[in-house]
Amino acid sequence: MGKQLVKRTQTGVRIESSLLKVLKGLAEYTDLTLGDLLEGIVLHAFEGKAPFSTETRAIIARLKEVYGCELTASDSHQLVEGES
Repeated sequence: MGKQLVKRTQTGVRIESSLLKVLKGLAEYTDLTLGDLLEGIVLHAFEGKAPFSTETRAIIARLKEVYGCELTASDSHQLVEGES
């Protein structure tokens, strides 16, 4: 399948700080924009597919360590925003 023409919308999504740092680091590592990375993750999730290879998950683990991100999938929908 070739390139798909899409319409993109700018959004102001709020996201946990260390998680965002990991995502930005991964986007840089994979030479993708943050938006392209997020689109790929979501499209894989919508189809029940894993978005990352074993090698990429190892990079993510290192980035999580560097940026102090201790969140896991079990934390999903359980986060409460604190004062900055």
